[in-house]
Amino acid sequence: MTDRRDNPSDEDSPSGEDSLIARYFRPLATDPGAFDLGDDAAVLQALGDDIVVTTDAIVEGVHFLAIDPPDSIARKALRVNLSDLAAKGATPAGFVLTLALRSADHAWLASFARGLAEDIDLFGCPLLGGDTVSTPGPLMISITAFGRVPGGKMVRRNGAKPGDRVVVTGTIGDAVLGLDSLKGGAVATALAGDAAANQMLVGRYRVPQPRSALAKAVRDHAHAAMDVSDGLAGDLAKLCAASGVSAAIDAQSIPFSAAAAALLARGTVGVEALVSGGDDYEILCAIPEACFEIFARDADLAGVAVTSIGTVIAGASPPRFLDGQGREIALARRSYSHF
Repeated sequence: MTDRRDNPSDEDSPSGEDSLIARYFRPLATDPGAFDLGDDAAVLQALGDDIVVTTDAIVEGVHFLAIDPPDSIARKALRVNLSDLAAKGATPAGFVLTLALRSADHAWLASFARGLAEDIDLFGCPLLGGDTVSTPGPLMISITAFGRVPGGKMVRRNGAKPGDRVVVTGTIGDAVLGLDSLKGGAVATALAGDAAANQMLVGRYRVPQPRSALAKAVRDHAHAAMDVSDGLAGDLAKLCAASGVSAAIDAQSIPFSAAAAALLARGTVGVEALVSGGDDYEILCAIPEACFEIFARDADLAGVAVTSIGTVIAGASPPRFLDGQGREIALARRSYSHF
């Protein structure tokens, strides 16, 4: 996150970018390998482990709204990457940040930096460097995060085997409901008298909960794993395709929050919306039957709820979602897609 000067005559004076970095981000870069954000690169010590690398960008109007608090935007930008690391069985090691701003709004930046600082401490993932640029377009934050796993132990998408249990963490569908509420949709109307439920759903959209505490259990027990970012149905299809298998899912077993279940029961939303909406940032994994009980125990010790929702089966067809009578639920849409 060093200064990029286009005019050589400016070499002896700090640029606006340099001042912005010094004020808001240099205090966050306490890791020795960040060199106080005074160099063009950082050093991340491998410590004998494999380094897992992941990157995600969030864009105003696509992943967050202009009205969202800056501290929540910072948290979301970091946490969507931490979610990927957790699903790979990796523990956070650090990250680099690219921030594209329309202007240097100091109140916005102070709140953004405060939220980022709190999550750096909470998840033990230090800022190592990055870049700040101006843009005439929507605000964009891109983070590349690094994690550590013992050599050869990263959990990929492609290891699921017939007979494995399909397992998810947390609850599914809350974030898409929170977004609908923020946009004044049917959820906002349905929850007009239930501020607590509405606040919970909005919170799930704005501030994901990466399951970093479960990384070791995923690494120890999962045949395959990924995080649920684009929707449970679509991401399960990706995992199955990578593994050369299919799956049968008991839709009644999918964990929904009390608020989501109530909206489903009232007909405000359908199952398809909940399993295809995206932004859940839960972990989806294939756990061998013989390992499920110990995985569930480890998850409980880590304080993370896990639910078995179906079974990996042989075949190449898309995963099937079945109702209480064993009938397939037709899903016209399986995931969010940018294009």
